Amino acid sequence: MNRPHWLMARPVAHRGLHEKAQGLIENSLSAAKAAIAKDCAIECDIQLSADGEAMVFHDFTLDRLTHGTGRVDGVSAHDLGKLELTGSHDLIPTLADFLTLIAARVPLICEIKSRFDGDLRLTQRAIDVVRGYDGPVVFKSFDPALVAALRRLAPDIPRGIVSQSNYQEPGWEMLSPAQLFAMENLNHWDETQPDFLSWKVRDLRHAAPFVARRLGGVPLMTWTVRSDADIAEGQRFADQLVFENCLIRP
Repeated sequence: MNRPHWLMARPVAHRGLHEKAQGLIENSLSAAKAAIAKDCAIECDIQLSADGEAMVFHDFTLDRLTHGTGRVDGVSAHDLGKLELTGSHDLIPTLADFLTLIAARVPLICEIKSRFDGDLRLTQRAIDVVRGYDGPVVFKSFDPALVAALRRLAPDIPRGIVSQSNYQEPGWEMLSPAQLFAMENLNHWDETQPDFLSWKVRDLRHAAPFVARRLGGVPLMTWTVRSDADIAEGQRFADQLVFENCLIRP
């Protein structure tokens, strides 16, 4: 296992320390700067551009967060980098831009988004970018196949699995009941061998994260903490909190 001591050392700002009313948009360079100013670790998401670049952006489409439309992976990195994030003057950054800004001042937890289609181009690009970075960084993903690929391609970079105990909400229809069951219960463990877990805060009392943490000694961070009740639950059952809308000090 590759479990760096810094991974659970300080709270993690979900998509940076963002606050739309203040012009701080999720996954923006400004939200990253705000997190650094508060000495928080940063969680970000990456998506693939049409020409194979790793872009810091959460959604698969541009509509919610920009004035653009359509799929992120249908637009070149150059053109994505000219799009302003709605409510700000921030542009969509590349992962390399994000790392340059952070400059090893705080840890980065980078979630690789996946369509569960076996495409590893984003994973490989992210690995290539991180190879030239000296600061603390880890990867995580919901997709067990992607995390297993990280184990093969970059065993020295800490990797985590993101999960929850119930996938009944919209957005998971492309996966079979067997796939969802395996994700809920960590049945992919032999293939992924994650260095840490990132589990939904409302699902922390599920057996899978509890057993992995208590019996396997696997560090457990929890998302997304937004209230006093979430803080209490996370502090009781997890090792670290991925938060927004509240400031949690180490």
